[in-house]
Amino acid sequence: MITSMNRRDFGLRMTAGLVGLNSTGQAQNLLAMERTATEWPLTSGSHEAELDVVIQGPGGVEHRVPAFRDGDNTWRVRFAPPAAGRYTWRTDPRSLTGALEAVPFEGSNPLLKHGAVRVSGTRRTFEHADGTPFFWLGDTWWMGLTKRLKWPDDFQLLTADRVRKGFSVVQIVAGLYPDMPQFDPRGANEEGYPWTPGYASVNPRYFDMADLRIRYLVSQGITPCIVGCWGYYLPILGLAKMKQHWRNLVARWSALPVVWCLAGEGTMPYYLSTQKEKDAEDQKRGWTEIARYVRSIDPGRHMITIHPSSSARVTVDDASVLDFDMLQTGHGDRTSIPNTVESVVKSRGESPRMPVLVGEVCYEGIMEASRQEVQRFLFWASMLSGAAGHTYGANGIWQVNTEEQPYGLSPHGRSWGDTPWEEAYRLPGSRQLGLAKQLLMRYPWQRFEPHPEWVEPRWSKQNYMLPYAAGIPGQVRFIFCPPMWDPPVIRQLEPGVRYSALLFNPATGKEHPVGQATGDSSGSWRAPVFPIFQDWVLVLDKV
Repeated sequence: MITSMNRRDFGLRMTAGLVGLNSTGQAQNLLAMERTATEWPLTSGSHEAELDVVIQGPGGVEHRVPAFRDGDNTWRVRFAPPAAGRYTWRTDPRSLTGALEAVPFEGSNPLLKHGAVRVSGTRRTFEHADGTPFFWLGDTWWMGLTKRLKWPDDFQLLTADRVRKGFSVVQIVAGLYPDMPQFDPRGANEEGYPWTPGYASVNPRYFDMADLRIRYLVSQGITPCIVGCWGYYLPILGLAKMKQHWRNLVARWSALPVVWCLAGEGTMPYYLSTQKEKDAEDQKRGWTEIARYVRSIDPGRHMITIHPSSSARVTVDDASVLDFDMLQTGHGDRTSIPNTVESVVKSRGESPRMPVLVGEVCYEGIMEASRQEVQRFLFWASMLSGAAGHTYGANGIWQVNTEEQPYGLSPHGRSWGDTPWEEAYRLPGSRQLGLAKQLLMRYPWQRFEPHPEWVEPRWSKQNYMLPYAAGIPGQVRFIFCPPMWDPPVIRQLEPGVRYSALLFNPATGKEHPVGQATGDSSGSWRAPVFPIFQDWVLVLDKV
């Protein structure tokens, strides 16, 4: 028998209210706010393997929401009403019923005001559910749910810094981590591991602690990109238990504005595997099946991708199971620039059409290289080549090094570095990418298209260290100029169109107006000499 217990508030600002039980055992008068997660528990005297709650909203639209276990005899269900109005619900199996009244959202949190992130109509960029453009500036906290990033002080400090700098996404792994053996103490949070020993069952207390962190990111306006596990856990758990793992994640967090990333390094076998080729093929097939499974059970239809060794498109058997292409393009400092640019350009030309972004490249400080000037170059080269956003990472943060406890060795016997996260979050690249985002968002960046032909000299396969250009013909042009002695020539300026020109210093954010730009008889205009011998962004805005 399933009965309803009292509700607790979950998520952000919530209308007060409790579930009451009437004489027939029905729950009633659940109050919530649209787009805001609400939660209520159900107790069961039996041991159903799975429990769904079927919710019918205004207009008869039905939502099937998976519940998650909160103990031997308790389930919980979380739901974010997509619109204001009355909803009724019933459990399946069994037949407990109830009602939910959702009131209009009131608040300024962009994720709740505008809705979760989705692919835009152009299938090149992202937007909120209400059509508001969404700029993906991600940060990489792979192991941010461990107790090494202490809750609440450390986690909230790092979040505040990223919010202040303009980050909108955090990529974070749901407990089954890279670079460590199974059940390694470095992967525990305050309540242990996400699974009990031998993967007998999910540990709900682990996810209670994870909830605090994920919910806090959302409360601060950051979209969590939840990575289910590292790819090599698929052959360890097997398909059935991996589906169980993902069902728990969907039940826990589908009521929040999240993005699903099926796995990290999806087809990478375990470091010490003796059958790496077979594991890689099995993982590719398996993650394709898991993608379809997640799509089938997610009531919110959140975006799905997979973190790859190269491209998400080739990490699954059928790219149509993904909503956008995530790339990993190297950690070789400047030597990673050609692959990064070519990977973005190649993905934009492939089918099915989908947004593309770099999800991992050159953590700042990794191998004592990839410093801020490389971070700026990778951002601007990617964005002006047509990327839908960009993900940054700092060496020291992704593995959560601390002064007292450097992360240490990976299973392959090497360490990636011991810079403490308290130092890594202050590395200048993170601030400089935030400045770059601020500049782009002053313009209709979501309509930009790459136009390498607009500048001379320009990047090519012979030389990637030359200018990149993008924008909207007749309206606005952005030209990223790596350090160059002679200023570039801007080509194909439209007859009769006058542009206001400024130089943006991507290291400091300072702007230098340089007058007006109009084309000569051939449509060309030479930029002025740059004030400092370094990289610059030249912006031409139609007068």
